[in-house]
Amino acid sequence: MAPAGLLTSLLAAVQASLSVLLVIFYGTLTARFKLLETSSAKSISKVCVKVFLPALLLTKIGSELHSGSAHRYLTILIWAFVCHIVSFFVGISAHLILGFPDWITAAIMFNNTTSYPLLLIQSLDETGILSHLIVKGESTRDAIERAKSYFLVFATVSSCLTFAVGPRLIDTEHAPDPPDDKDGLEDDDEPQDENAPLGDIHEETSLIPSRDRMASVVSVSFFPSRPREGSVVYDRRPSFVGKRRWLDLHPRTRWWLLFLYDFLNAPLLGAILGAIIGLIPVLHRAFFNDTSDGGWFSAWLTVSLENVGQLFVPLPLIVAGVSLYTARAGEMRVSTSATSTPWLTTIFVLMVRFVAWPVGSIAIIYTLAKKTDTLSDDPMLWFAMMLMPTGPPAMKLITMLQVSDADDEEEYKVAKLLTLSYMISPILAFTVVGSLRATQAVLGT
Repeated sequence: MAPAGLLTSLLAAVQASLSVLLVIFYGTLTARFKLLETSSAKSISKVCVKVFLPALLLTKIGSELHSGSAHRYLTILIWAFVCHIVSFFVGISAHLILGFPDWITAAIMFNNTTSYPLLLIQSLDETGILSHLIVKGESTRDAIERAKSYFLVFATVSSCLTFAVGPRLIDTEHAPDPPDDKDGLEDDDEPQDENAPLGDIHEETSLIPSRDRMASVVSVSFFPSRPREGSVVYDRRPSFVGKRRWLDLHPRTRWWLLFLYDFLNAPLLGAILGAIIGLIPVLHRAFFNDTSDGGWFSAWLTVSLENVGQLFVPLPLIVAGVSLYTARAGEMRVSTSATSTPWLTTIFVLMVRFVAWPVGSIAIIYTLAKKTDTLSDDPMLWFAMMLMPTGPPAMKLITMLQVSDADDEEEYKVAKLLTLSYMISPILAFTVVGSLRATQAVLGT
């Protein structure tokens, strides 16, 4: 690539990254002028994960997945698990060996895998630099939509691992329902023991008491450090299991049931439905062909799902802006010394997320694409896989701390880390250009 072409690509990538950052900034403005409250942002986040994201997964994966492309999505699944496992070991090593805070594991393991890369790839399409990856005579739009489906598969794995590794997390980006105060009361007529001491759980004690009395006998904290004395870990149970039957189970059995149950979230179900529709020719034709070509559902059901799914792309970033502003506003009420940024921790996280993973993923995918046939012959797949494990930590990190009973100072330190990581996110332009050049090198162009 000539210097002029490199500069053009870099400027285009910077513009795309800035467009994503501006969407987050618009979220901070809505919070600053009280157009969107924290409670409303949480409701929007829940709608995103329960409705918008499943609809997006169903339509994108369903339209792109078929028998001829199934091996590509299997490759992404393997890559997603590898990336998260490697990140987990890097984070846990940084905590246990280097003495960094326990939340560094989550900061390194979970990056923003959905709204950020989807909006980024959409913005890159507007700049035109991805046209270099179109080699089969297909339209740029078709290639971009396929890239989005690749990112969504990776995001589904990330979401499932979040729920499974931390089953009691309330995720701002992919939030499960919080415990319902009336959950479990319908299947047991016995009264609650309001005077039961904290931690004294028996058959006559509700599993879902008030928040300040809730304790768990089966919880295993996501974080490796021990809970603080007097801290509370919330207990849950699958809604389809009666309270008495749940108490009769062995604690270890309950832990595994919750672990498996937390995989069954709305995004995963949307992805599974999309895979089923995509792999069954009759359903694929009915949902995605033209009406004149057997697409019975395409003109009404599929279009409605696509319209709903498109709402997911910008909204979580708006919510992220609200969360960052809210955390920053709360920080101003705490002493500066108490919330001083842990610079070594911050630098380590940013180096892993913005340097180590970009360099590593580009090198690995380039080698696999150049030397083997593992990744098929789709340049958009190579490009997307290089970008998947990169980028800022996910906003879920704040709520992980809240559920782990961290104090306000720790939450504000993490808010500073997240704010800084999103502020410098335009440096991903170098990752975009590096991925683009590596992909073109494989193609020999």
